[in-house]
Amino acid sequence: MKNVTDSFLSLGHWPSAGSFGFNTDILATNPINLSVVLGVLIFFGKGVCVNDLLDNRKQRILSTIRNSEELRRGAIEQLERARTRLRKVEIEADEYRMNGYSEIEREKENLINATCDTLERLENYKNETLHFEQQRAINQVRQRVFQQALQGALGTLNSCLNSELHFRTIRANIGILGAVGEITD
Repeated sequence: MKNVTDSFLSLGHWPSAGSFGFNTDILATNPINLSVVLGVLIFFGKGVCVNDLLDNRKQRILSTIRNSEELRRGAIEQLERARTRLRKVEIEADEYRMNGYSEIEREKENLINATCDTLERLENYKNETLHFEQQRAINQVRQRVFQQALQGALGTLNSCLNSELHFRTIRANIGILGAVGEITD
């Protein structure tokens, strides 16, 4: 073992001009080796690290875009549903408006017809009342005329008739009544 160690030590004492060998001085070779290893790692590993980072970033961006597209589609669907509901509500509002106008027109017609019927009934009632009052007035006038005529006739009869004429009139009337009684038997 001593020979192997001596051979490495002897390698360390070789002159560096024109020959290749190992440098066993750790303090001198370590920064050089580290910079070579880091250079190689950066040169060959940067593609792997950067590619991984870029791939991860690309995946996140694509995922965000997909999510945004899904959200956009959902928003568009909600907008379409809202528009559809709005159209339905507008149609219903138009129907209610038209039905309301129709209902108002029907009520107006019904009110006009009811008012016309009421006016016609009142006119008929007025005419009947006038006719009744005319008939009553005519009857009152007839009664007064009849009473006045009767009083005038009685006055004339009383002034013209004496008792003998009175008895004769009574007998003549009794005779007429008797003849009418025989005819009916």
